[in-house]
Amino acid sequence: MQENPVGNHSYTDFIFIGFPGFSEYKPYIFIPFFLMFLVAVVGNSVIIFVIKTQTSLHSPMYFLIFAIAIVDLSAPITCVPNMFLNLVLNLNGISLYGCLVQMFFVHLISSFESIILMMMALDRYVAICNPLRYNDYMNSSTFYKLSVAFLIRSGLLISVIVILAGSLSFCFSNIIEHFYCDHMVLVGLACGETTKNSIMGLLAIFCITGMDLLCICYSYINIFCAVLKSASGKARQKAVHTCGTHLIVILVSYLLALCSYLAYRIRNSMSPDVHILISLLYLLFPCCFNPIIYGVRTKEIREHILKMVKGKKIDPENIKVASITR
Repeated sequence: MQENPVGNHSYTDFIFIGFPGFSEYKPYIFIPFFLMFLVAVVGNSVIIFVIKTQTSLHSPMYFLIFAIAIVDLSAPITCVPNMFLNLVLNLNGISLYGCLVQMFFVHLISSFESIILMMMALDRYVAICNPLRYNDYMNSSTFYKLSVAFLIRSGLLISVIVILAGSLSFCFSNIIEHFYCDHMVLVGLACGETTKNSIMGLLAIFCITGMDLLCICYSYINIFCAVLKSASGKARQKAVHTCGTHLIVILVSYLLALCSYLAYRIRNSMSPDVHILISLLYLLFPCCFNPIIYGVRTKEIREHILKMVKGKKIDPENIKVASITR
């Protein structure tokens, strides 16, 4: 490890050391992560193609699935290429500027998933609890306004985090025990006061993930109260199935986020290899899991994919768009 004993110099170039305890097995570590990347790229590309080309899927719910597929396709691109270069070719250097740019996009794209999951919950809430006003509330104008507002929120908070991280002096070490520039990993290399960075990081978690999760919980509590009061058993079953798909995705995403957050808080009592693995799973696993769960559990998408694989011509009129209460 390169360390600066004097402490009067700030490093501007860094070296990634991922899985330091398994450095001799790097070529083998590459294989499972490459397969995850491949599943993410192929799976999300198929979901995007099917929803884009089939007019019967041009409704708000599928628009949000389309959006989350784009996010899941973009997220691995921010860090996986560097990771593969590190594992296969041992190219593991990055400048401070490059590190900050990567940090910004990794966290910004990750926040998009939280935003879309929250909007999915709102969409199902309106569809089930106020179906007569669904078309008034859930339309392209509403989605654009909400998207812009939430993107500004996330962009401003993450920009402040990156700017504060860039103002630090990194005189302790230039070794990043990870495959990408994570905020707390980089801040941990600073030799100055980092209290404001920690506070800003917690504020961003609360304002982005915390607020989105509160909205999701509120929406689904009301949804299940409305579903339990439904007189129609068929409508109840359909609502539970559709919401169940979203809940599976939400639970996986937020559970991995919680594990990643806790890993940072107890990192001193945890192996760096375990810490790195949890962080990578938080970033990569939802990207390859989501297209599978939506492709398997969403009937309309599944039928279009099967017909596409079999080479049959798809007639949009033959497949009804999923709608719970309309």
